[in-house]
Amino acid sequence: MKFFNTFTRRKEEFTSLEAGKVKMYTCGPTVYDYAHIGNYRTYMFEDLLRRYLKYKGYAVTQVMNITDVDDKTIRNSREQGIPLGQYTKKYTESFFEDLDTLGIERAEYYPRATECVPEMIAIIEDLVEKEYGYQSDDGSVYYNIAKFAEYGKLAHIKVDELQSGARVSQDEYSKEAAADFALWKAWNEDDGDVAWESPFGKGRPGWHIECSAMSMKHLGQMLDIHTGGVDNIFPHHEDEIAQSEAHTGKKFVQYWLHSEHLIVENRKMSKSLGNFFTLRDLLDKGYNGEQIRYLLISSHYRQQLNFTFQGLDAAKASLNRIRDFMIRLEEVESSGESEKVGELIEATHQRFVESLDDDLNISGALGSVFEMIHEINRMLETGSVGKEDAAKTISFMRDIDAVLGILPGTGRAAEIDSEAIKLAQQRVQARKEKNWGLADELRDKIAAMGYVVEDTPNGPRVKKK
Repeated sequence: MKFFNTFTRRKEEFTSLEAGKVKMYTCGPTVYDYAHIGNYRTYMFEDLLRRYLKYKGYAVTQVMNITDVDDKTIRNSREQGIPLGQYTKKYTESFFEDLDTLGIERAEYYPRATECVPEMIAIIEDLVEKEYGYQSDDGSVYYNIAKFAEYGKLAHIKVDELQSGARVSQDEYSKEAAADFALWKAWNEDDGDVAWESPFGKGRPGWHIECSAMSMKHLGQMLDIHTGGVDNIFPHHEDEIAQSEAHTGKKFVQYWLHSEHLIVENRKMSKSLGNFFTLRDLLDKGYNGEQIRYLLISSHYRQQLNFTFQGLDAAKASLNRIRDFMIRLEEVESSGESEKVGELIEATHQRFVESLDDDLNISGALGSVFEMIHEINRMLETGSVGKEDAAKTISFMRDIDAVLGILPGTGRAAEIDSEAIKLAQQRVQARKEKNWGLADELRDKIAAMGYVVEDTPNGPRVKKK
């Protein structure tokens, strides 16, 4: 199993620090607003990674932070005139609702930044003692990047090309503005009542120190995998490395994995362009979580994803194809077993695993599955698939769905309203009696419920539109 390590800029064979176990940290949401689909593209990649590691037999311990104190959360809560905790609670709850809608597995830990301030203060104290941190005239504590000789090694930038001796207090900044960054921000009136007491005075932590403290609290000083979007590489992850390794004297992370940006209709997502979407926006347009999940998961995480509604409709069609396939398998009644079906399943599984072993090549994995579906559908048409074959295929589909997470609700009984099935049976009787008017009326009633009826040699098949 190989992953592209951002640190080395090449694919590397994955070996965990402890055999059979993976410690993984994923940068979570800053809960100042509803997360957008670009955020969920990254969370979806991380979910695929988590699921596949488990599928390969690893015991995964994942930590995803909740950033509930930073420049934006404080600014927005003050603008609305409500306490920080009350403001962030709404968006934290919506985030977890969105995870469930998209079928994203829950991490083992979701630490809130506001709950880990003592751990942050302890690390900052150690950095100051070791002279990696220093206090400025206003009481803030900064990290001296010149003191850390390897600063820039993740983003592949040279420290001597940066602004020598400059400081930056903002949580987010560009590579060109790289300079000594804030570990602790002295309180000022813009912070309102958001402050903690510390050996450095009243204030609050900087954004970068939060992740170092939260990851090490639950995973220890060395991590197997750290993930995030490419926008996190610099400054956030670079700063995490500098402060964590200066604190522990150990290599912080073995493998850094980053997902590329999502764009919308070939343009950068922006509210001003009218192409900015949250998950709720897409749900309001009539799409569901499974369709959105499929689209976000179906392209390689290191390739820029161009989100389009045409693509979302194609994802919907792909899921319908899978559902139809599963329903056809459930309806097989003839006995018998074909050697060819077993061979197809074995070959598909091999290609599926080989593809995902190659840096999570999801396109190759899905391609192998749809080729199998095509071949077995042809066999279903000729009646050369028996019950044993169908059961074996269904079992295989559910096995690989532990990785894909796209099959819940595909079973006929789980999907079709019993009243729609009853109307379909009445329609069969009406057609036998050549009561075409009643048959059409029953068909329209079924359609009004959101279903269509397909007439097959084995009788009517009811499915969702």
